[in-house]
Amino acid sequence: MLLETSTPVIVDSPARQLYKRQIEYLLAKDVDRLVDENYQDDAVLTSAKSTVRGKQALKGHFHNYLKAMTIKQVKSTDLFVETEDTVLFEATVETNYGIAKVYDAFVLRGGKIAYHFSGVK
Repeated sequence: MLLETSTPVIVDSPARQLYKRQIEYLLAKDVDRLVDENYQDDAVLTSAKSTVRGKQALKGHFHNYLKAMTIKQVKSTDLFVETEDTVLFEATVETNYGIAKVYDAFVLRGGKIAYHFSGVK
């Protein structure tokens, strides 16, 4: 199965399936499924602007984030590295503000995100 980006990513591992779901839910602005299916109850998201802890806080964060920004499409997955408990990726996305480069790292526990480090270039 391929992710629909300009640079296809083969989805064949649990980490790549998680990445695919992350993209699908962000594009659909489906915050509940994004957080409930992809994050641990005690997950922590850290960016240059804030640190968010727990599912309820994550839902608030993503609702605010997606209220301000619409991700129109993932143009390319520029880097994807995984181990059994980590994921690192860089992607080029088209938003209502134009083209952005995003970079994220996940530390996984039980197949879900326990720690999420996020940034935009």
